[in-house]
Amino acid sequence: MNNVLMVMLLSSASVGATSANDFNIEEPTRGSSPWGMDDERGAINRITPAKIIEAAQLIEEGIYYSLGREYDAEMPFVSGRHYSMIIPSAAPPAGKNKIVGYEEFISTQLGQVGTQLDGLGHVGIGDKFFNGFDRNEFVTPNGLKKLGVENIGVFLTRGLLLDIAALKGKERLEIGYPITAQDLKDTLKKQALEIHPGDVILIHTGWGNLWKVDNELHGSGEPGIDLSAAHFLVDQQITLFGADNWAIEVRPGPDPDVLFPVHQVLLTQNGIYTLENLDTSGLARDKVYEFAFFFAPLKLKGGTGSPGNPVAIH
Repeated sequence: MNNVLMVMLLSSASVGATSANDFNIEEPTRGSSPWGMDDERGAINRITPAKIIEAAQLIEEGIYYSLGREYDAEMPFVSGRHYSMIIPSAAPPAGKNKIVGYEEFISTQLGQVGTQLDGLGHVGIGDKFFNGFDRNEFVTPNGLKKLGVENIGVFLTRGLLLDIAALKGKERLEIGYPITAQDLKDTLKKQALEIHPGDVILIHTGWGNLWKVDNELHGSGEPGIDLSAAHFLVDQQITLFGADNWAIEVRPGPDPDVLFPVHQVLLTQNGIYTLENLDTSGLARDKVYEFAFFFAPLKLKGGTGSPGNPVAIH
């Protein structure tokens, strides 16, 4: 989201009603986290030693799937973001052994391009962010004083892939398709899976097939989960939700005046992390639906998100 969209998101308001896509805009109150007044980690607290052991027991073949995309200037961008890399000229060879070396200089919105984890300081409702922290008290030009991604730790837990495209008999879901709670339930039944508290849930929509193939279409919208699906995932007490698209939720949404509400339900109200622009094609191709999931976000002090290469191990 660019600055204009973010301002619109933070200032938008709606009145709760009854349909699956109506959004309760209620701000989280201070100390509303189940993990205490000072909690800055949210749902990753559900990854207990027992969850790590459960994940390890899923490794049977020792095969891993890289879920991250390559970072380069040709990848799709939304909302005016950019990425550039420069390799400065090296100094002349030095020492008796004539050592010479290079390094990179990268300019980008580091936590919000390519494969990206959204931290709890990324999205709020009005002035309030997860656990009721007020942005006027923790956001500074030099980084977040609360909810920075350095607080997260490591994701090592049971992961599930829900292949929604296969459920619908399509290679790629169409733009604007809302993935509902019923779609998630039907996929779980078809794949003979159950969600456990602390799990990571990923979905395959096929939208990732457009990556660096048709960047314009890729960024113009997407299939994604709607609010009924978001609330279903909250009820399952998951830790993280990820997808092979750029914003995890359906775009355009049903109400043009409600912007990115699924982000608010998951991140702001419930401390559930979101992971965008995944490459789920290998898991879907091989029908690997249950695996050990591993991801260690960068410790970017005061950062809103993190790049990286999540891994599914089967």
